[in-house]
Amino acid sequence: MRALTWQGTGKVSVETVPDPKIEQPTDAVVRITSTAICGSDLHLYDVLGMYLEKGDVLGHEPMGIVEEIGPEVTHIRPGDRVVIPFNISCGHCWTCRRGFYAQCETTQVREQGTGAALFGYTKLYGQVPGGQAEFLRVPQAQFGPIKVPDGHPDERYLFLSDVLTTSWQAAKYADVVPGDTVLVVGLGPIGQMSARIARHLGAERVIAVDSVPERLAMAQRHGIETIDSGATDDVPEAVRQLTHGRGADGVIEAVGMEAHGSPIQSAAMKAAGMLPGPLARKATETMGVDRMAALHTAFDAVRRAGTVSIIGVYGGNADPFPMMQLFDKGVTLRMGQAHVKRWVDDIMPLLTGDDDPLGVDDLVTHRLPLEQAPQAYDTFKKKEDGCIKVVLKP
Repeated sequence: MRALTWQGTGKVSVETVPDPKIEQPTDAVVRITSTAICGSDLHLYDVLGMYLEKGDVLGHEPMGIVEEIGPEVTHIRPGDRVVIPFNISCGHCWTCRRGFYAQCETTQVREQGTGAALFGYTKLYGQVPGGQAEFLRVPQAQFGPIKVPDGHPDERYLFLSDVLTTSWQAAKYADVVPGDTVLVVGLGPIGQMSARIARHLGAERVIAVDSVPERLAMAQRHGIETIDSGATDDVPEAVRQLTHGRGADGVIEAVGMEAHGSPIQSAAMKAAGMLPGPLARKATETMGVDRMAALHTAFDAVRRAGTVSIIGVYGGNADPFPMMQLFDKGVTLRMGQAHVKRWVDDIMPLLTGDDDPLGVDDLVTHRLPLEQAPQAYDTFKKKEDGCIKVVLKP
């Protein structure tokens, strides 16, 4: 089959690789019909090469048609249309029974000290071949795949794999209640959907921050107030001016390690990525190399006794951390990988009807064949051509 593979820092290519097959009785094989590029894929593309090997298949936002199932898979059958959650969870361990699917004890990557295995996401998370491919082997398929109905194009359901469920968790973790003012930092795909979901959950005002004109315009189409960080000297102060000097009740930080931050931290990330593998891993895990700009904005802009929901992905230590400010303000922090299947029942009714209350149909800006994935990565990274969300068609 053809699949998008990592070939080195800043280099991916579509190659012919072995077809997946059933290896365990809880496996399924899915023929991929749509698969998206995620902002966190750019972390692999740019700075986390120390955790990858040449030829690793990337991608963790796929859906398709079930081709084959193992004998212990009973809730789906060949021919079913399914979305595949990005985290691989068993559904029956101690953590899964409590809804913490991203920490599944069956698939935890204990040798790395990390949570549940993820599709297409480095040795840190199990080095499981990903979904930017023609076919995908799905471990723990007795639980993971989400069966979806016909009647809408793939893109109505595709983002249950990550974007929708991650954004729903981001809003829930921000403790959004009717009447709140919510700030969203970053208007990539997660920020876009987090802002819309916050509105859906009853926030009276949703303010979002970004500097890319196309991202700001997309948010405005959905009733989101925007602040252009490129034209604003002090974003937290601008937020306070919009909120009677108080700040936002909840802040969703949807940028993570993509934040520009200081030149020193940016250089540190790049330098760590250029070291030999073992040294690069040690530097990333122990040094303060993550860029902190988005976090500092969130911490400064949240009101006293407010909540910050961190959904942007971080790949290293973040230093320095403003503990005095957080403690003095009494800020609640919540964060982590999305527990995908915990939120599906809440979201699915919003997708199956003829209406589109979350505006899911207005997210994808680029649709390309899988063979053009390398160009798509480059365009997405550079935020060129109004690129906000890319869907690949194998």
